[in-house]
Amino acid sequence: MNNQSDKNQDNNIHMLRYLEQKQEVSQRDIAQHLGISLGKVNYILNAFVEKGIVKAKNFKNNKNKRAYAYFLTPEGIKEKACLLYTSPSPR
Repeated sequence: MNNQSDKNQDNNIHMLRYLEQKQEVSQRDIAQHLGISLGKVNYILNAFVEKGIVKAKNFKNNKNKRAYAYFLTPEGIKEKACLLYTSPSPR
């Protein structure tokens, strides 16, 4: 694998781990926590939802802004395990 694919795979692993621990979170919070751009978070989450790895549900938080709750699906749990198993760098 090349360096860019390794980095993308690491981003995917870290995001799946984070979403497993904290479902009710904004994309901005995810971006800050993972140290990646908001656009990259949006791109990855949309891909996860499209592949059935993550399910997104609307909810309203205390500040009355629209936000989402992100849940790993059974397929997402399998994907996370596969990514961890094939990950080039231990974390």
